[in-house]
Amino acid sequence: MKGSYDVRAGSKAPSSKVWSLLLDAHSWPQWGTVEALVLERSANLSPKGRDEVGAVRAFRTGRVVTSERITELRHQQVFAYEDASNPFMKNYSARILLNEVSGGGVEIRWLGEYDVAFGMHFMLRPQLTRTMQRMVTGLARAAERSS
Repeated sequence: MKGSYDVRAGSKAPSSKVWSLLLDAHSWPQWGTVEALVLERSANLSPKGRDEVGAVRAFRTGRVVTSERITELRHQQVFAYEDASNPFMKNYSARILLNEVSGGGVEIRWLGEYDVAFGMHFMLRPQLTRTMQRMVTGLARAAERSS
């Protein structure tokens, strides 16, 4: 069964600050809902915190490790990824869109689609939407703190 989410947050930070946090996999546990970056299951990470298309980032939340491959980067506009390994979903893809706001700041829109077993859909969809809202809000606030 197909599922999706579409969450947003505004940040007073410039898009360059948001962008640098997205590219640095090591920063995600600091502002997101993931607990740790799992280096031994990640690949092609930049030592300078500027991951590129093809990098695989593995994150642990609780006892579950998922990994995502960066598929598209449009400088300070689009950050896209797909699942490389996820025990709960198939065909997961997400896009993070940054739109400059007149007067300063940026709107962050994080949207994703996935396939999941029918019985899991009703439980996973609201939980994933809440989780991703916390992710986008955490990203927005972290960018403000780093400005």
